[in-house]
Amino acid sequence: MTRHEPDQESQSRTPVSAPSREGTRPRKNQSLPPEVMEVLLPSLKVGGIAGVCGLFTGAAAGIIRSAPPVLFSAISGVQWFALSSSYYATRLVALKRFEQGGEATPTDRLKASTIAGGVAGTVGGVMRGPRNILPGAIVISLFGAGGQALVNWRAERAARNPPKSSDVGFWERWSPLTQLSDQDYEKILEERLLRAEADIAIVDDHIKELLEADKQSKKESQTNEGAPQIGSNISTK
Repeated sequence: MTRHEPDQESQSRTPVSAPSREGTRPRKNQSLPPEVMEVLLPSLKVGGIAGVCGLFTGAAAGIIRSAPPVLFSAISGVQWFALSSSYYATRLVALKRFEQGGEATPTDRLKASTIAGGVAGTVGGVMRGPRNILPGAIVISLFGAGGQALVNWRAERAARNPPKSSDVGFWERWSPLTQLSDQDYEKILEERLLRAEADIAIVDDHIKELLEADKQSKKESQTNEGAPQIGSNISTK
């Protein structure tokens, strides 16, 4: 009995393994918040489109300057991507901030475009060198404010004087295609119907003339067939 006691004591002293906490740990959600995605995805799309345009522009500039087109294309594409994406993202964030109390006013849009231009100019200045940060921020913020002011002015003008249906735009004047109203389309259909009826009437007249000519030719053939028979009877007598 004494020999079995140490074994029982050793078994009682063996440390019990703690339950694994891997199953109890909450899994971290690696996806970004929806607010960030609403700003990030459109900004990347706009930046991608602008970056592609910058690639072609840089390649053309490199060819004109007799410089390596690949290098110019890459630098221009990166710059255009950085400027456009930073501008669009900053403007979206500013507009969402202004729209918390309601719909953004034209003044709020002007402020958002100015702030976005300053941020984009700062990003472009950092890429070109420290000396270009302040001038880039000022110039691009002025461009953003000027463009937004022009958009606001056109929107106010359109709200005060809504375009009439009869007014023709600038591009529509030079376009070979014209937009037809319902009344114009009905007139065109009526004219085509009248032309079709006139063509049908002309065809009917031709058919009548042909039938009359056929009847007349049959009568003449019958009279011509009867004339030789009368002559032959006279000769036999």
